[in-house]
Amino acid sequence: MRTAVLILLALASLVEAQKRVITHADVWTMKRVGDPVVSPDGKLVVFSVTEPDYDPAKQVSDLWMAPTDGSAAPRKLTFTRGGESGATFSPDGKWMAFSAKRDGDDAAQIYMLPLAGGEARRLTSISTGADSPQFSPDGKSVLFESMVYPGAADDDAQKKIAAERKARKYNARQYDTFPIRFWNTWLDDMRAHVLVQDLSDGSKARDLLAGTKLDASPGFFGMFNALSSGQQLKATWAPDSKSVVFAAVLNRHETMYAETETHLFQVSAAGGGEPVQLSPSGQSFSDPKFSADGKALFATHQRNAVKTKIYSLTRLARFDWPVSSKPALLAEAWDRSVSGYTISPDSSMIVIEAEDDGYDKLFRIPARGGKVELLLAPKEGGYSAVLSTPVGLIGKYGSSIQPPQIAKIDVGAGSHELLSNFDAETIGQLDWQAPEHFWFTAKNGKKIHSILVKPPAFDASKKYPLLVFPHGGPNGMSKDAYSTRWNNHLLTSQGYVLLQTNYTGSTGFGEKFADDIERDVLRGPVNETLEAIEEVLKKYPYIDRTRQAAAGASYGGYMMNWMNGHTRQFRCFVNHAGAVNNESQYGTNDGGLGRELRMGVPVFEKGGQWNDQSPLRYSGSFKTPMLITQGELDFRVPLSESMTTFKILQRLKVPARLVTFPEAGHWILRGEDNKLHMQEVLGWLKKYLEPAQPVWP
Repeated sequence: MRTAVLILLALASLVEAQKRVITHADVWTMKRVGDPVVSPDGKLVVFSVTEPDYDPAKQVSDLWMAPTDGSAAPRKLTFTRGGESGATFSPDGKWMAFSAKRDGDDAAQIYMLPLAGGEARRLTSISTGADSPQFSPDGKSVLFESMVYPGAADDDAQKKIAAERKARKYNARQYDTFPIRFWNTWLDDMRAHVLVQDLSDGSKARDLLAGTKLDASPGFFGMFNALSSGQQLKATWAPDSKSVVFAAVLNRHETMYAETETHLFQVSAAGGGEPVQLSPSGQSFSDPKFSADGKALFATHQRNAVKTKIYSLTRLARFDWPVSSKPALLAEAWDRSVSGYTISPDSSMIVIEAEDDGYDKLFRIPARGGKVELLLAPKEGGYSAVLSTPVGLIGKYGSSIQPPQIAKIDVGAGSHELLSNFDAETIGQLDWQAPEHFWFTAKNGKKIHSILVKPPAFDASKKYPLLVFPHGGPNGMSKDAYSTRWNNHLLTSQGYVLLQTNYTGSTGFGEKFADDIERDVLRGPVNETLEAIEEVLKKYPYIDRTRQAAAGASYGGYMMNWMNGHTRQFRCFVNHAGAVNNESQYGTNDGGLGRELRMGVPVFEKGGQWNDQSPLRYSGSFKTPMLITQGELDFRVPLSESMTTFKILQRLKVPARLVTFPEAGHWILRGEDNKLHMQEVLGWLKKYLEPAQPVWP
């Protein structure tokens, strides 16, 4: 028996020894699984799978399907390179609709695929394209969304406007109101509309918003989608299939002097009617969903800023249907923000996804209101895109060592079963481990949460450099999650310990904690991060105090510029898309009133934090080498901010390197660009962290 045990231990050691360090190719080419869509009977789940490639022309994306009981492996439903989006089941479960651009299409159209077998057939032929399809509850029609030109009554008019604009001999952008651009795109006058097309032969799509007073109003606009810079109306069918409910911004033209409000509207599916506003003014409502019994309409809710609070939690609101009174806020006192929700098939319960103390957890609340109860708290990773189905909860599970996969969640057992497990072989080869969570009490009395990620081949008897990597946002949360943009294990791959601190302003720790950053935009959060470093140096003897570096992106890059003017403890900084001058960033970025609210006063008035907490004011003390990276199409933190930082470092003769990406916005999303970006980051860290003595005093 002893011999057998020794053999097993030896084999286990051999397997462990064969583990390898993660590479950028591993990070980038892992298959990316989309959100699940479940059949009406709960027996099937459909989801997209993207197979990335450094050559965009070779990237493949298709729909896959799997049984929710785990009895069979997922199988492909579609076999096209272009990919499909917005997949949805018909009420009888016999058809699937999705948006795709296929051979002969000038723009994406809605296709219908018979699940019993056969080829998909095109439903729509709209010149402006179609996405986000949904079958009506009676199965007779499909609604979808399209970006259209204003003032056009039908698709023929859309084509005419498009032709006229293409024939123009001048090239100019013209604006009368703000905003003029968003994230990485200049805005034009196109806006999201909701259309309906019947499934009967010969039917044509009808635009439910064309010619309405709402569409003609100066502030009407769809909600922004950050990654695509497009718009969405989040439209959904009313239970009787006779009308559609959607969410839209009502006062976009007031962006520079008022908070924009998102409201719910109801419009007849027959067309020709004026949309009716359902939600009360002075607050925002979005993501509408009906209960299965048709008696209630739910939506997420945010209030406008008040004198004492700027940041607002996302809460849930319930409207009785048909709407006849003001909505009721569910669990208004619950101190967490709703990141997603799903209604049970019997309409009695709502399952909520929420960030909580460094994790993505699941909670539940009675549909008519009541106490919020913790449903499931994973010890590693977290859940997202969860759906309540006749067979239980289906969603996505992921962690820093498990790219997100489709999962069936067993609440009773407190666990889940993966229904997809792409790249399992590669994942099994990698030398990585789940992060360690810890808390400490800062000097300001706040309890601060942090995450520590260890390097490959970790040996507690050795000494490792420390890389500090605070999250962006600032209203975000560092957590145990997989990322292709800033992968924690890739950052530790050269033998560094990674520290991520959820400073004041972070989400998942209560509304006050997130809101407190509005009156202290840099000094307090940076001090908490520096205190976290002292805590880990005391707590973990394997960290080398003499070899520290810090990296950050967006707000994290903003922190890097502040740190460079206030501390000398780091050997180097990595700064991606970090602001340096509060005033110039205000003048050139895509934001509106929010920046002013955060700083306390308008930019043209003295006071507030415009000067006191602007890194530029302390840039004469910049002494630490810095790598600066930036997408040239970034309109949230424009290129001018990184250029200013680089010029100051050059003026002060501090080693600095500027790397810009002409085709990138706020995120470096192209494969080859992303690879070069991480080569630059890791190369810079290696240059300054690996020598026993720093190369720059």
